[in-house]
Amino acid sequence: MMILPVFVYGSPVLRKVAAEVPQDYPGLEEFIEDLFETMYHSDGIGLAAPQVGKSLRIFVVDGSPLEEDEPSLIDFKKAFINPEILSYEGEIITYNEGCLSIPDIREDVDRESAVRIRYCDKNFNYREEFYEGIAARIIQHEYDHLEGRLFTDLISPLKKRLLKRKLTSISKGKIDVKYRIKHA
Repeated sequence: MMILPVFVYGSPVLRKVAAEVPQDYPGLEEFIEDLFETMYHSDGIGLAAPQVGKSLRIFVVDGSPLEEDEPSLIDFKKAFINPEILSYEGEIITYNEGCLSIPDIREDVDRESAVRIRYCDKNFNYREEFYEGIAARIIQHEYDHLEGRLFTDLISPLKKRLLKRKLTSISKGKIDVKYRIKHA
């Protein structure tokens, strides 16, 4: 297993729409393990392949660090390969989000409270599932990475302007974090 560097704000790979993962992708199982290992090392609860420099439609999640506040997350640990959000449902909920690719910035983001998603598990079996609450938010956040979107795209223009200096510093690698980063 390997801990990979996390690509930060300003890295072009974070703005690309990621490619489908072929079923015969070499080293897929190891890559999934590396994603989990990197996520845990960075104290994350989700990590998408573009965040480690691979423009592929795959992300991993483990919501167990939040299970005290949200008991439904106790067994929410899995890899989503070639996911497709089929529907966004429920009410709009505002919640404070952060991102390993945008260290030291947290902002309130509005998202739907539920999603229906189709994806392949690590054995390439198709699944279709419904998630609500924090699990739905984690999925939407990670799914956005596969579409080349970051949570800062979802905040108000005023807030984004106020963060401009911080975001520029991150894009230049002028940030102090406990995990390895890579910048453009």
